[in-house]
Amino acid sequence: MKKIALLLLLTITFSSCKSSMETMTSTSKTASRLGSKKSTDKFANNKIESLNSELTAVSLTPTHLNIISETPKIINTAADRIVDYAFAFDGVKYKRGGTTKDGMDCSGLVVTTFDSENIALPRVSRDIARTGSSIDLKQVTKGDLLFFATRKNSRTISHVGIVTTVRDGFVEFIHASTTNGVIVSSMTEKYWHSAFIQARRII
Repeated sequence: MKKIALLLLLTITFSSCKSSMETMTSTSKTASRLGSKKSTDKFANNKIESLNSELTAVSLTPTHLNIISETPKIINTAADRIVDYAFAFDGVKYKRGGTTKDGMDCSGLVVTTFDSENIALPRVSRDIARTGSSIDLKQVTKGDLLFFATRKNSRTISHVGIVTTVRDGFVEFIHASTTNGVIVSSMTEKYWHSAFIQARRII
């Protein structure tokens, strides 16, 4: 009987130890899994933080381009229009008293051209020389008038032209020549340089 009681006691004790061991083993495995999961989660969080620190924020705000569109400036002064109008007669033959494309004289070219801008001038060149204001040849610009004495041994004004181009002291003018009709000449030409009397500004 004692032997049976001892056997039962040993059996109970063994069963209890085995249960305790299984519990400890199960707890250990669970703790291990939790530790492993925490370690994995920590590693993932660190990886995400590292990636976030490397990424540069990109602004989605539209960039406004500072593009300035400029319209070409068109210069169209009275002087420009007068010169353009005079050039419409370029090549027209000389005709004393003429004012059309059938024939033109020097004062006729000037009077007709300025009349296109509603500016009335006397019909004779020496009378035109009394209008406007006197200026130095170095001050002339497009649209100014140049007066000449073309008669031999005379300083009386007998010819007039309209300044077309001025650059670096180089002056050109359009006029009606008795020999060549309406042409463009230059103040660098000896004949015109010697015959020059004065310059005047009308506009």
